[in-house]
Amino acid sequence: MKRSWKKLWISCLLILLLFVTGCSGQTSARSQEAGEKTASDSGESTAEAWDSTPQVLVPEAPGTSLMGNSSIEIDVSNISQGYLMARYVGNGAKVKFFIETPDQVRYTYDLPASQSYAALPLTAGNGTYTLDVREHVEGDLYSNLYMDTIDVSIDNEFSPFLYPNQYTWFTQDSQTVSKASDLTRGVKNGLEAVGAVYDFVITNISYDEEKARTVESGYLPDVDETLESGKGICFDYAALMTAMLRSQGIPTKLEIGYSGEVYHAWISTWLKEKGLVENIIEFDGKNWSLIDPTLAAGNKPSSVKKYIGDGSNYTLMYSR
Repeated sequence: MKRSWKKLWISCLLILLLFVTGCSGQTSARSQEAGEKTASDSGESTAEAWDSTPQVLVPEAPGTSLMGNSSIEIDVSNISQGYLMARYVGNGAKVKFFIETPDQVRYTYDLPASQSYAALPLTAGNGTYTLDVREHVEGDLYSNLYMDTIDVSIDNEFSPFLYPNQYTWFTQDSQTVSKASDLTRGVKNGLEAVGAVYDFVITNISYDEEKARTVESGYLPDVDETLESGKGICFDYAALMTAMLRSQGIPTKLEIGYSGEVYHAWISTWLKEKGLVENIIEFDGKNWSLIDPTLAAGNKPSSVKKYIGDGSNYTLMYSR
């Protein structure tokens, strides 16, 4: 997709010290407009201050286009916005929902037995996605419940990274959204907005050692709970930052992978008229640090390498 402005990824490195496994507010009709607005407005502005008004998109399941069977309902009405909605209506305790992307990366999502819809992102762009749903039988055994493919053409490449989803859920009424608006009020540009969110999170959220020891596979963050309690594990930090930035109209990816043999996650964002900035936020297992965004935005690998090392060491596995 061609655009008149330069795309920017600000990649924010966070090490996740947990096992990562695999809807009210503004109307979803704003999704296309919000993505375009973000792409053009999230860079530096010399004339006006940053508009901190929340831009919260709402995943919907209107039932216009449905797939599935008597046990699984998959609403693909809005796949052009970069997400699908799924809910389990069977009698089992739990379900695994696998999404294989056009580049053959397999994502795993757990669907609860609550019969409520979950928003699952389509993060690999256009192409054919395979949906594979499996119902729990016992122990580690799952039976095949449903399988099909969908052909996806996303209207706006930013949409999957603006909407809330199962991993980073928030609404217009979320305290996280209100706090992000407060934090970014008066900043001048997107880089300052990222810095304001970062400063708040590392200053006010403490690491929860007990939770880190007891967290179970399939854990999903609750960003408002993290904000209210003032503590969390690394996944909570990452999800809170992602939710805050998305609610400010900044397209943000939560990327999971490896640096060497160490499990990591990157937060990546698009801002206008800036060079590529790798790993602007980093967690080394003990301390958080922020690279000078002015230096990083210069996009000079020789200057940035002394802070982030050789980017070829990073292997991306998933984008949420």
